[in-house]
Amino acid sequence: MKVAYWIFTGLLIAMMLMSAVTSFFPNPDGEAMMKMIGYPYNILKMLAVLKILGCIALLVPGFPRIKEWAYAGFTFDLIGAAYAFLAIGTPVSGVWFMLVGLLLVFGSYFCYHKLHPQKTI
Repeated sequence: MKVAYWIFTGLLIAMMLMSAVTSFFPNPDGEAMMKMIGYPYNILKMLAVLKILGCIALLVPGFPRIKEWAYAGFTFDLIGAAYAFLAIGTPVSGVWFMLVGLLLVFGSYFCYHKLHPQKTI
């Protein structure tokens, strides 16, 4: 289970970091894409910082509540991105990257909870 956790988590972190790092560099295609879906271009930098913080949260041992927030944030980010593209008429084949990301989030989350069972109150 530990190997599966690190595979899912490693791929998820790689995906989120690639997305975050590219958001820090000016990109006319990215600006056009954001305009097309109706979001301000500057929101990409904020999302990039949050993705980096979420990746750190998943890597640092302990802090289970913050890990939950990171998983929730990644889920909201990916669902929101998929919805934004589907809402403007992008075919489902155009949002496969977000759906793969969701599978990575769910896989990592499931494995994390198998490795670290929650204590009942």
